[in-house]
Amino acid sequence: MSELKRTSLYEKHKELGAKNIGFCGWDMPVQYEGILKEHKACREEAAIFDTSHMGEFFFEGNILFSGINEAVTVDLLTLPVGRCKYGFILNDKGGVIDDMIVYKADIDRLMFVVNASRIQEDFDAIKAQVHNGAFTNASDSTSKIDIQGPKSKEILEHLLHVRLDGLNYFSFTEADIMDTYGLISRTGYTGELGYELYLDNTAAPKVWDKLIKLGATPAGLGARDVLRLEMGYSLYGQELDENTTPLEAGLEYFVQYTSHFRGKEALEQQKQNGIPKKLIAFKTNSKRAPRHGFEIMQEGLNIGVVTSGTYSPSVASGIGLGYVETSKFNADKPIQISSERGSMPVELTTLPFYKK
Repeated sequence: MSELKRTSLYEKHKELGAKNIGFCGWDMPVQYEGILKEHKACREEAAIFDTSHMGEFFFEGNILFSGINEAVTVDLLTLPVGRCKYGFILNDKGGVIDDMIVYKADIDRLMFVVNASRIQEDFDAIKAQVHNGAFTNASDSTSKIDIQGPKSKEILEHLLHVRLDGLNYFSFTEADIMDTYGLISRTGYTGELGYELYLDNTAAPKVWDKLIKLGATPAGLGARDVLRLEMGYSLYGQELDENTTPLEAGLEYFVQYTSHFRGKEALEQQKQNGIPKKLIAFKTNSKRAPRHGFEIMQEGLNIGVVTSGTYSPSVASGIGLGYVETSKFNADKPIQISSERGSMPVELTTLPFYKK
């Protein structure tokens, strides 16, 4: 078994007494003082997350003639400079190699942010489409800190000594972060006001310390997963994989058919023929929580599987996502979640689970 990788903030997590786990090949904090406390800090004040395990790729060159626009479902040519967009890297069958966010820093300069478990697969998939231009993997030298919550703007402005009023949702700016080059993105995975900071590994520890001194609460992967699920955000390896298309995941909105990309023909064919499975959202009427791998039952038949589930402090009930076979699923009839410990009735609902 290979040794777990460590982020530039590993020693900081040890100092804070974090409980660490192995995650996508990395030694990562799952919690510090408790998932519920960290969840509450994000929803009501501000929390910071070490997400340095994620991957960052950079491209410089002519977008139109390089072939890179065919690698993702985002139309990179029409994406405005200073904006970023969520999208997918697909295989020939329309399955999701990964979901990602692409940043357009200039007409010929891009950054791609991808999941930790898919860094090499993503780099190879994009690189295969690139005929010219410089495409590099900067994941090992780049740290990422997310600050999320109602007070995140106030705290970040104190850190940077600048106003962030002009930084709109899914926009970003390049700036000095404590005398070091960085990129500040108005994005996040929690549904709250928040920002994501990209900076060099050497600068990350002092930025982390300063954010804590300014009032941010360190939060781990446990709270982050509850927060993202309350918003109904997909997680690669659970809601998304190479055998699942954006249409099946209910994410076709993030596919721009105006450009040609790998897997486009497969998606158009699936639109015409119909999807064999679909993602549904449901909640319990108690604190009992569905879990990954539980069966979804309807009229005594197994029609699907739970992909994500947890207890939601914001909704005060169990919540979950799962895939059902479209040919067997009837939205007008009740469903149950089943495991070796028994079954529980659930109610179909719409996303997000948590609505302010």
